[in-house]
Amino acid sequence: MNTLKVGDKAFAFDALDQDGTRRTLADYAGQKLIVFFYPAASTPGCTAEACNLTDNYSALQQAGYAILGVSADNASKQKKFQEKYAFPFPLLADTEKSVIQGFGVWGEKKFMGRTYDGIHRVTFLIDENGVISRVIDKVKTKDHAAQILSEE
Repeated sequence: MNTLKVGDKAFAFDALDQDGTRRTLADYAGQKLIVFFYPAASTPGCTAEACNLTDNYSALQQAGYAILGVSADNASKQKKFQEKYAFPFPLLADTEKSVIQGFGVWGEKKFMGRTYDGIHRVTFLIDENGVISRVIDKVKTKDHAAQILSEE
C-alpha cells in the first residue's frame, strides 16, 4: 500500500457519486476538502463516522471544508446510506477502486485472525491548491470531526 502523504499532490480523481453526478478534484479547486475513505456503507463504524461528520457539518464548513466520502459500494448502496442518515455531502461509488487506489488506501487488513485486502479507513485533508495537508490514519469514528478540527 502506497498511501499519499502530507505534501503530495492529491490524486486527480474523476468518479460518480450516489446520484450519478461526476465529481472531480478540480471541482474543489480553491477550497479545502476532506476526503474520507470507509470500508462499507451502513456498517456500524462507517455509519458512526459519517454521522459524526454530519453532526458537525456546520463547524467543518465554517473551517472552510467541503466533504466527500468514498467507498467501493455501488451507487445504489451509497444512495440508500446517504438518504437513511441525511448526509449533506456526496459519497463516491468507487466500484472500480480507482480513487481508493489513487490515494493508496487499498491493502492488506487483518480482522479476527483473518487477513484480506480491503479499504483502510483513512481521511485526507486537502488544501486549496490540491495538496495533502494532513492524513488521519487512526480515525476515531465517533469523534472524527474533532480530530479534523483539532489541528486547525
